[in-house]
Amino acid sequence: MFNRNHASKAYVALGSNMGDRAGNLLLALRGMMEAAMCVCRVSSIYETEPLSEIEQPPFLNMVAEVGNPLPAPEQVMARLLRIEFLLGRTRDRKDGPRTIDLDLLLYGDLERDTEFLMLPHPRLHQRRFVLEPLVEVAPHLVHPTLNCTAAELLEKVEDKSAVRRWVP
Repeated sequence: MFNRNHASKAYVALGSNMGDRAGNLLLALRGMMEAAMCVCRVSSIYETEPLSEIEQPPFLNMVAEVGNPLPAPEQVMARLLRIEFLLGRTRDRKDGPRTIDLDLLLYGDLERDTEFLMLPHPRLHQRRFVLEPLVEVAPHLVHPTLNCTAAELLEKVEDKSAVRRWVP
């Protein structure tokens, strides 16, 4: 059973590399708010190189902290998938270009491993494009299974891909 005491904050990674990338990020944030998710803080926007083998344009990425009140984690994930759908996200190619990508990274200290939801996000600690904006928003946030802060995970990450603050 879901216990609200486990989570006061959740963290969502946002990414876009098709169309109006910055506009897509802003529309996704707006969609989160319209879906009754309280967006507390957002990172800067970062331009990042794709980690895919598929040739595609660079991404714009950011992280949003969402919080009180917080729907159950499965509800948060369902709302994020609906926002992706409404913003034209298609899943024709794994790791292919996308209008929007919304990943639930962390939900308090909860752990889930279901077909629908994995918490914490299984690749969060391996991705510089997620860790840089996460550290900006919550450097002292502790990963519930790795027992390291976001800042410590960023120091240790092996991913050397280019991640720089985006200036329009």
